[in-house]
Amino acid sequence: MFILMPVIFILGILAIAMEDKFKINKAAIALFMAISLWMILMFDAYYIFIERSSPIFHEFLSENPDIASMPAHEQFINFISNRAIVYHLGNVSETLFFVMCSMLIVDIVDKHGGFRSVTGYIRTSDKRKLLWYISIATFFFSALLDNLAAAIVIMAVLRKLVPDRTDRLKYACMVIISANAGGSWSPIGDVTTILLWVGKNVTAMHQISHVFIPALINMLVPLTIANFWLFKKGSTLRVMSEEEQADEYIPEIPTHSRRVIFVIGVLSLALVPVFQMLTNLPPFLGVLSGLVILWIYTDVMYSRLHMHESQKLRISQLLPNIDLSTIFFFLGILMAVGALETAGQLGIMSAFLDKHVHEPYLISFVIGALSSCVDNVALVAATMGMYPLTAHAADLSAYAQFFVSDGGFWTFLAYCAVTGGSILIIGSATGVTVMGLEKIEFMYYTKRFSILALIGYCCGAGTYMLLFA
Repeated sequence: MFILMPVIFILGILAIAMEDKFKINKAAIALFMAISLWMILMFDAYYIFIERSSPIFHEFLSENPDIASMPAHEQFINFISNRAIVYHLGNVSETLFFVMCSMLIVDIVDKHGGFRSVTGYIRTSDKRKLLWYISIATFFFSALLDNLAAAIVIMAVLRKLVPDRTDRLKYACMVIISANAGGSWSPIGDVTTILLWVGKNVTAMHQISHVFIPALINMLVPLTIANFWLFKKGSTLRVMSEEEQADEYIPEIPTHSRRVIFVIGVLSLALVPVFQMLTNLPPFLGVLSGLVILWIYTDVMYSRLHMHESQKLRISQLLPNIDLSTIFFFLGILMAVGALETAGQLGIMSAFLDKHVHEPYLISFVIGALSSCVDNVALVAATMGMYPLTAHAADLSAYAQFFVSDGGFWTFLAYCAVTGGSILIIGSATGVTVMGLEKIEFMYYTKRFSILALIGYCCGAGTYMLLFA
């Protein structure tokens, strides 16, 4: 049954990839996959934890001698239910709450017309120019916030600029590539870069100075190809008239209040890294704090407006707008990866790479490619566990120097693990979120943009090797 676990995971990924063929929602597939893997973990616990001598399980028993004296079956139940599932569910919940709060904040700002002022600065009817404006804005916005929050904000802006969904899907797919590229060169641009930064595997300035140019190439190459391939020269898009835009919002809300809502919403996302650095608390509490401030402000604002209650866009009324299907998909995918990590499957994969591919740069490159279909957070976390940070010393071998702080392995991994997620739309939280927001089909992205993302990934990696290898 141990061998069956990666088989189920791969089949689940393929089923998600062919969602449009099977007509089964990807969230249901992901949840079924997660439940199946955890059931196998429980039923085959003796082989997985005892016969294979799981270090995580033995560490758990050494820390809990009272459980170690219980029968084996009780040990397995305690470990899987009280340690493994609770541990992974806690990590997954942080991601889910961050996503939910971010999506709700953006929806609040959007519903109150907050993004209307932003669209005026990048408004153009030329499809090619807009593609460059949106991609470059996403690239830098991702570094300042994080790639997920940036993608959510940019998609809200896109809905105002590009009413036609056929055109908007093309821009949305380029947003995924640009957001992941932008997130790779900033220590706060992605969850994996935060892991490497907090773990002192890379320092902020080293990452920025070494990864910025490869990340820029990663975006510019697909963007240049898309410029000529997606849109004809001189093609224009339909821009909504002022009348159409005005009808979306409640006219009784003062312009000043709209601007305050916009500022609170954007700062709620932008200051999450600052909140984390000052308090050492998880990022979801930072974005949740911003949501609370926005909630209080809007409730006070509506209490002063003489409007019928049914016309008021209170946050409690906007809560049902959260895309629970996407949230359940996240839950299924991340918990499935957690089961593989608990069973030791990810460790086996890392050990295989270390034994048969004794080349640090190549290992980083392969991990980046794998992050297109496997959660990059789990991959990077497993990699950090497999290669402990090596202390600087004069007598270090050339191979060991790759694994010191700011070593080539970690710096290149920061690039690969984030940008590799663009190769498939399900390879990153950004891709999955945009997929849910715009209902993008897996095969639509795969046929049109996976090859562009792969070309950009290889070009950026080649640029890094030329500059720093």
